[in-house]
Amino acid sequence: MNWRIIAIPATLIPIFIIAIQFDIRPEDVLAIGLFPFVGAVVAMMIKLGIQGVKFAYISQKYLGKFDSSLKLVGVRVGSEFIKFTTPMFVGAEFIVIYYLHKKGVPPSKSTWIAIMDIVTEVFAGGLLSIMAGIIALLHGAYVVGSVILGTSVIITSLWLVLFFLSSKRTFQVPSVLAKLTKRFGKDKGERYIEQTNIWMKEVCTMSRENLRTTESKKVFTVSFLLSLASWSFYGISFMIIAFGTGYIISAFDSIMAVMGANAIGNLPITVGGSGLAEFGIVAYLNDLDPFNFDIPKEAVAWDAVIGWRIATYYVPIAITWLLLVKLALSKIPKSEKL
Repeated sequence: MNWRIIAIPATLIPIFIIAIQFDIRPEDVLAIGLFPFVGAVVAMMIKLGIQGVKFAYISQKYLGKFDSSLKLVGVRVGSEFIKFTTPMFVGAEFIVIYYLHKKGVPPSKSTWIAIMDIVTEVFAGGLLSIMAGIIALLHGAYVVGSVILGTSVIITSLWLVLFFLSSKRTFQVPSVLAKLTKRFGKDKGERYIEQTNIWMKEVCTMSRENLRTTESKKVFTVSFLLSLASWSFYGISFMIIAFGTGYIISAFDSIMAVMGANAIGNLPITVGGSGLAEFGIVAYLNDLDPFNFDIPKEAVAWDAVIGWRIATYYVPIAITWLLLVKLALSKIPKSEKL
């Protein structure tokens, strides 16, 4: 985990480059004002809170009242620290699987719950990003729109195809990877492959047992709607910050801009999409090509973008880290285990 703490300062490098390149001073960012900044932070925490509520809902639907809703929400919010500090925003699912496993939940069930959580999040975010990409193309931002659509369609399709295929066939470790692991890992590698195949078989079995049931369809629908609400609050956070700089933007345009930037930030190039998300939101709102970031007058300014990034990324990093250590990674008394 220590390497993630080291990685966080690295995410500041693109911010400093932007500030130097476009002569953004600290007083420019501070001019946004306390209330818009706090408002954006609150919107972001509502976004994370809804994700936590969704995880608690899915967990208790499949496992009953095995744990307090508040703790499950806190664990899910804390798991976002891993997403914030990895390329392509992945990793939170491993934390919730780890936590559920500590509570005594079988690996197949904990994995199924994590998959249901992440698939509905990716599906909702993907649809919004695809909308943003189409709108960008219609406004003539062909390069930006193509990148948004390319990233969103690939990621969303991959998750959905794997999710729904798991109810029709049993996935196993690819033979090439299995042979390499067995060759270099010998007996230990063979055990790992065997255990992984058993785990994957159990997950696919759970998918077949649950995915087509009326209850699971209801859980998927409710989770998807909660994910849409969650992403919407993330999008609104930029509108709140923008108001502080005098830039007026509608809630819908703000959501589209943020989801477009989020899709660009999903490219596995930088930690937490640092730099990519900032350039993405400016390019989207100003119909810019990727080689021209001179912002026209009366357009969104870089100080608003930097302020938004601080409110929705760096402040939540601190909060999610505390919840991760306090809840997800803490020891669980035997009396609280299933």
